[in-house]
Amino acid sequence: MKIFVLGGDGFCGWPVSLALSAKGHDVWIIDNLCRRRIDRELGSQSLTPIRPLDERLRVWREVSGREIGWVNFDIVRDYTALKRLLQLEKPDAIVHLAEQRSVPYSMTSIEHRRATLDGNVGGTHNILAALVETGVDAHLVHLSSIGVYGYETLGYRVPDGHVKVSIQSSQGAAEREILHPANPVSIYHLSKAMDQLVLEYYSKNEGVRISDLLQGTVWGTQTPETALDERLVNRFDYDAVYGTVLNRFILQATLGQPLTVYGSGGQTRAFIHITDTVRCIELALANAPSRGDKMVILNQVAETQRVMDLALLVGRTLGGTKINFLENPREEPESNELQVSNAGFSALGFRAKTLGEELMCETKDIVARYAFRCDKSHIFAAA
Repeated sequence: MKIFVLGGDGFCGWPVSLALSAKGHDVWIIDNLCRRRIDRELGSQSLTPIRPLDERLRVWREVSGREIGWVNFDIVRDYTALKRLLQLEKPDAIVHLAEQRSVPYSMTSIEHRRATLDGNVGGTHNILAALVETGVDAHLVHLSSIGVYGYETLGYRVPDGHVKVSIQSSQGAAEREILHPANPVSIYHLSKAMDQLVLEYYSKNEGVRISDLLQGTVWGTQTPETALDERLVNRFDYDAVYGTVLNRFILQATLGQPLTVYGSGGQTRAFIHITDTVRCIELALANAPSRGDKMVILNQVAETQRVMDLALLVGRTLGGTKINFLENPREEPESNELQVSNAGFSALGFRAKTLGEELMCETKDIVARYAFRCDKSHIFAAA
């Protein structure tokens, strides 16, 4: 297949691009390098050294013998370029990862809120509109977040996207199937919830073939392809804005620093390893809906864990480190229960990797190798 990976220079996009190329697909990265510009804006950098994208692609050609194309433009601001590229290349599939992915970044200021909402929703709509206008019948795989459903305790296992409801009326009960109700707690999650409505509209009314993947927090760094050469290494973000809680814990434990837990640590979140992110996207591409089919919604989740249990697990696995409890800078429930079904992906053959000693030590090895690059002023404020 010819596959466009939008946002192919990013944390998820880069390993996805390499894995698809390794399997023989004709891969094109569309990326305007905005994630690198955000690093400069924040005064931070990946713990792992990220080479320029043209160098990354050259190294991939050297080690694999395969070519990945790269086109540099902004899918939000340059609709004409997007439409022209679709017309010229006619991809079989598009993996859409070109969205601002940080909750803290989306809430930093009014300007960051506007940029996140305008960019994420505007970019998604531009892709859909361009597919309709050009008539290109590409399968669109969109990466979303399980956080669109919020973090309140629901008391049931969140299903894959659509739910059946009964609505009472004067004529009796009416049965309908609707999108699972959204309950976003940040502008980032709001943008993903709005994406889903836009995607549903184009699936239902324009016949666009769409898979929407609602992902948990991604952990880990390397995949088999990114590990082939140090110059292909994937990102490891640990700062207050883009770093995730597990990355922070592993880095703190490796450096012999206390693990910082916000609030009681009773917040439950969904997790998935980066290699499973790649695998799920491959499965979604291999199981595309037919034209006119209902939009496919799949929960891309391996497991759920309480933050406190995560800290204890890291402490046991990587060495008994002290845990410091800090005031939670986020407005969120002090604790919650989260149950998520991944029945859709399981039916496609997905078998998840869960948090354990082997994978965690593998991540620690990466952290230890590049610990000298750590700016310790960035590792205590993430959530």
